Amino acid sequence: MSAAITDYIDVAQLTIWAFWFFFAGLIIYLRREDKREGYPLDSDRTERSGGRVKVVGFPGLPDPKTFILPHNAGTVAAPRAEAPLANLKATPVAPFPGAPFEPVGDPMLSAFGPAASPDRAKHCDLTIDGVAKIVPLRVATDFSIADKDPDPRGMTVVGLDDEPAGTITDVWVDRSEPQIRYLELKVAAGGKQALVPIGFCVFNKKARKVKVAAIKAAHFANVPVLSKPDQITLYEEDKVSAYYGGGKLYATADRSGPLL
Repeated sequence: MSAAITDYIDVAQLTIWAFWFFFAGLIIYLRREDKREGYPLDSDRTERSGGRVKVVGFPGLPDPKTFILPHNAGTVAAPRAEAPLANLKATPVAPFPGAPFEPVGDPMLSAFGPAASPDRAKHCDLTIDGVAKIVPLRVATDFSIADKDPDPRGMTVVGLDDEPAGTITDVWVDRSEPQIRYLELKVAAGGKQALVPIGFCVFNKKARKVKVAAIKAAHFANVPVLSKPDQITLYEEDKVSAYYGGGKLYATADRSGPLL
């Protein structure tokens, strides 16, 4: 017996060709789907192209799809028309295409490079029950600091220069994934309330200090403030984290210079 359909094609050949066509289609489908956000890319390639051009690549963008947001927060379409980038506080270091950019003015306030953040929704993240997810202990009264862990409230915050920046006044916890997300402090310079992500903090239990090596003590005066004292929006979460992230490169002149 023979599995050949003709003298030149058999079932095994049809099977492998069907697999290759399916696999190619799957790759194209996935590449289109991962272009739902972030595309088309904005490029400033040469004056010969007429200035700024949109870069999509192959395959093209998928058809718009409408997604229903949880907690009756409405809908959002993707892909969608995005607002053009404006007021970029950076300039190319050289006139050729692809030249790196450097921030203009105070790099810590440039919202550029490691200090950049997306324009996220201006509402707080919610739990499955529809309540604010990240809140201070003064709101989440059913949460507490474990007995074996140091209670940071009352500790002094110091910057990378070991100068005092303020005093911890509260702890912000994640109700959905029980853990500390931010420490709230009263900034010594000006007295405003500010948050520092827990990932930037190093505790010295004996000295009752919290060191934030990302920025200097003086930089705490410019940490983005919250619109509401007991809530942090998705937009504000990224702004706060980006400020400290920017300090990793911009807080001192030697950090942005060459390593060698």
